[in-house]
Amino acid sequence: MESYNGAMEITLESIQQLKKEKNAVILAHNYTLPEVQDVADYVGDSLGLSRKAAETEAEIIIFCGVSFMGETAKILNPDKKVLLPEPRAGCSMASMCTAAQVREMRRIYPDAAVVAYVNTTADVKAESDICCTSSNSIKATASLEEEDIIFIPDMNLAAYTANKLPEKNIIPFHGYCSAHHGITTWQIEDLRTLHPGADIVSHPECTFDVLAMSDFIGSTEKMIDFVRVSDNNEFIIATEVGMLYRLRKVRPDAKFYFPPNALCQTIKMTNLRLVYRSLVDGNGEVILDPEISRRARIPVERMLSLD
Repeated sequence: MESYNGAMEITLESIQQLKKEKNAVILAHNYTLPEVQDVADYVGDSLGLSRKAAETEAEIIIFCGVSFMGETAKILNPDKKVLLPEPRAGCSMASMCTAAQVREMRRIYPDAAVVAYVNTTADVKAESDICCTSSNSIKATASLEEEDIIFIPDMNLAAYTANKLPEKNIIPFHGYCSAHHGITTWQIEDLRTLHPGADIVSHPECTFDVLAMSDFIGSTEKMIDFVRVSDNNEFIIATEVGMLYRLRKVRPDAKFYFPPNALCQTIKMTNLRLVYRSLVDGNGEVILDPEISRRARIPVERMLSLD
């Protein structure tokens, strides 16, 4: 235990060596700490991470993110060991919606299909027809024959999707991401006043009023792609501040301005020491009920088959 309690310095090299010995892969979300992104084999948004989890041949998946991300990796890899370095790292949005609530909405709207944002627990996914990410919510919803669509749990992503698909009757659940929902129009207005030449780049988990002010709307990975090819060198970024690290790598010449307090505390809980500990002793293994996992895999695979 001394190796990760302070007797030895935890370095990128020591983690890389352990990863090879264990035949492990490290996946990290764009919002994680810079040190975690640096040690990861892949850094990306929820869709990219889901794809990498489905494709990996590694025996162990170290998932640096929050709990629903580790669960999704386990759903796609039931026979592999999936480790969440910080098991207490939850998602406020995912915790807002339960499987019982989905079943009740199905009872109220018996002819509706259910689209579950990937930011949901495994048992909620198991009650759904298809999953989506912020990258493909429009494509996932449009792929369903039903006109009535129960969209869970993010009401802001639901509103964004409904605006793009007027032929669908989107029935939203009233959940939200606290980091994105807290970004206000007056915060964006203040930043625009201070930086009038900046493009406003927003995540669709923001409120519809904020999205209406934006020059570009997209998932974290699509935001990066937009910034990469833009002729502008100033950007107001309406998403979690962890994105700054990757954006600066993509455009070291550019300036980025974030709304105050756009911060997810739980995704920042994972650090190098916890990643090292998971590799050493298997801390944080994700365990799912096999039947829940089997049922949840169907909507997740439907999502992955879209692109």
